[in-house]
Amino acid sequence: MGRLAILGALHEEIADLLAAMDPGAAVHRIAMRDFHVGTLWGTPCVIALSRIGKVAAAATASIVIREFQVSRVIFTGLAGGLHEAVDVGDVVIASTLMQHDMDARPLFGQHEIPLLGRACFESDAALSRLLQDSAQDFLRAGGMADGARANARVHAGLIATGDVFVNRVDEAQVLRKRLPDALCVEMEGAAMAQICYEFDIPFAVMRVVSDRADHAAKADFTAFLENVARVYTAGILAPLLKSGALSDA
Repeated sequence: MGRLAILGALHEEIADLLAAMDPGAAVHRIAMRDFHVGTLWGTPCVIALSRIGKVAAAATASIVIREFQVSRVIFTGLAGGLHEAVDVGDVVIASTLMQHDMDARPLFGQHEIPLLGRACFESDAALSRLLQDSAQDFLRAGGMADGARANARVHAGLIATGDVFVNRVDEAQVLRKRLPDALCVEMEGAAMAQICYEFDIPFAVMRVVSDRADHAAKADFTAFLENVARVYTAGILAPLLKSGALSDA
């Protein structure tokens, strides 16, 4: 089986993973991105910073699939909470992802990806279940850093992706009304999912809710990014990698 790819949009989201890679890891510079190739807690991996946005995420996913022959892709990072059941500090594992800002009407239906005949992309069920179970164990053990709720929960469902940082109540309300099942909103997942779908590569997306996509989103996101994000990512992924579960997913 090929390598596992782990991608994140911001350095803080993957910093602890990079620090934990084996000393012999190689760094390949492609398209202004550094791809760290080596072993992470016993599992062959390539870790990369995608940068922010759909185009950046799609480009990075394409590179890891074509250049490093990865067999699975995990995208990790933060997101703004949309659904009333989701709060700051919760973990969302995508079952499906869609681009909320894709609209090629009247040529195609709203949200439909032109010429693919679909609006949503389903994550790999087995890979997503492993992340969900590990996230529940992490939260149950009280492994979160300062700033996370003691009663944080894990959710599985729809994640909405778009090239906009949602930080106004009215913008968030529009999304809630149009996509009542969406748990959270972010800027990369569905674009990466589309690339994986086209290459027939299993994928999963794990997001930690850093804010409520409202007027306080910038401050909340920044504080969560600096203080909490890396703890979640490493805390949830480490047991899976150490056990070899992601080698067999």
